[in-house]
Amino acid sequence: MKESKNGITGEGGSSPVRWQPTSRNGIVRHVKSGSYYARIYVAGKEVWRSLKTDKLTIAEQRFRDHKAAGAKTRSARQRVVEGSFTVGDALRELAARGFRRFEPRNRRDLKPLKPAALAYYQQRLKALERDAVGLLALQAGKVTTEDIRAHWADSAVTTMSGTAFNHTRGMLVNALDLTIAKGVRTDNPAQRVIRTEEGEKKLTLPSGAQFDVFLKVIDSGGSRDSRNCGDLVRFLAYSGCRRGEAAWVRWSDCDFLAGRITLRGDPKTGLKNRQPGETRTVPMIPEMRAMLERLRAERPEEPADAFVMQVRECQKSMDRAARVVRMSRIVHHDLRHLFATKCIEAGIDIPTVAGFLGHADGGALAMRTYGHLRDEHAQRMAAKVRFATTEPDKAVTMPKVGAP
Repeated sequence: MKESKNGITGEGGSSPVRWQPTSRNGIVRHVKSGSYYARIYVAGKEVWRSLKTDKLTIAEQRFRDHKAAGAKTRSARQRVVEGSFTVGDALRELAARGFRRFEPRNRRDLKPLKPAALAYYQQRLKALERDAVGLLALQAGKVTTEDIRAHWADSAVTTMSGTAFNHTRGMLVNALDLTIAKGVRTDNPAQRVIRTEEGEKKLTLPSGAQFDVFLKVIDSGGSRDSRNCGDLVRFLAYSGCRRGEAAWVRWSDCDFLAGRITLRGDPKTGLKNRQPGETRTVPMIPEMRAMLERLRAERPEEPADAFVMQVRECQKSMDRAARVVRMSRIVHHDLRHLFATKCIEAGIDIPTVAGFLGHADGGALAMRTYGHLRDEHAQRMAAKVRFATTEPDKAVTMPKVGAP
């Protein structure tokens, strides 16, 4: 390209003017589209990038933001090289990237995490900042596997669940990949920390009588949302929904005629393992229908697009009620297990229950989780099978051998 006082033209200056300079050095305007572009230099090479606007004031702000981000990246790279970049810095940079890998392995790694997953990894990061201060202070370019074990892994493996340990380890692996990307080292010490076994959570669910009392205690908690909390517990237990799924159910999703509820999830992220816009349905069991009819009668003026649930979580109310009832503590997700357990005890086959839960594996996960319940139920049912009667007056007399 060739520059002149009138603008920037093609090679040799023979082409019409395509770019116009602006009052801000480094920003040019494309004549035909009116869009603004940044002309910057990276490692001595000129790079053009669209600022995606035809408003100069917006272009100037985006240009400043772009330069600031570039300076921050260069500063971080220099800190890695100089050795002042710590494990904690690497973790915080990973968090700024939405906890996605620095070197994506597939298209899934390019997709942003859903809000629940982001919140989970934020919790994992806070736990590390609380329990592994010594590890986070070490230089990311020099930390060793022995350092990770001494400052975190050896103690964490005995106190954390297998799932939490492995996810935290994976977060460290992804964070320390940055040192490889910067060319400071060729290995990742967190990779050599051995994963631990993830045992199945032992289900300790309330009996029917306990659950009835549990609900009454929540309803009578005395707070403004006590009854709303009780209704959320009912909704989760009667549907098998995830908490995030129940939060987005509107009255228009409740089909009383067909006896089912349509789940849509967060409009931006959709349901788990589904694309935004995809839906699934759950049956409206009698207890669910009775509760929804009661709520509709109590709130008749609400429009069809109003949310059915008035609260999105109620863990404190559940914890208090469990203490009062003297039953094992349960969390929101355990109510999903309770629903599946009741379905299996009612004689519903596991593939059908898996469909209710939204599993797309034909029941493989449900079989691993609830297979023992199916077997126990089958044994109880088999114990009821009788071929002979025990009533004396109905006893059958066998004929004698050789009798006519």
